[in-house]
Amino acid sequence: MHVIRIVGIDPGLRRTGWGIVESSGSRLAFVAAGTVTSDGDAPLAERLRQLHDGLERMIAEFRPDEAAVEATFVNRDAGATLKLGQARGIAMLVPARAGLAVAEYAPNMVKKAVVGAGHGAKAQVKMMVSVLLPKARYDSDDAADALAIAICHAHHRGAGDRLKLLA
Repeated sequence: MHVIRIVGIDPGLRRTGWGIVESSGSRLAFVAAGTVTSDGDAPLAERLRQLHDGLERMIAEFRPDEAAVEATFVNRDAGATLKLGQARGIAMLVPARAGLAVAEYAPNMVKKAVVGAGHGAKAQVKMMVSVLLPKARYDSDDAADALAIAICHAHHRGAGDRLKLLA
């Protein structure tokens, strides 16, 4: 069975989590996880460059085959939403420039894939990541969320192609 290495990315301007799993059929294996941080005192352009460079180093080191990014949710603070969108753009650009297909998943879809319910709490997501990937080690909640995004992608990748075959 072919092994696919998937990177999940949880974008944020302060902390962008990343998590890598290998998927072979229905088997998942933990590879690595971490967090790219930016200097909160730096100008926005510099912070985005820091995120870009950190994600680029991670992609070069772990060489994933596919990427998945959590979709931005809209909140009440338009400025924060816009900045998150810019960080999300970096999270999509880096793997795309490396030649990876980039999938997007809504937060509720990620939670449903990992916890079984679309409105699971963060603690439930972390617990299920530990159950699904018992060897997983991560340095932040953002990295745990990124692993959940990678797990979601492993469950959903190619689903559209399989549905076309059934039609």
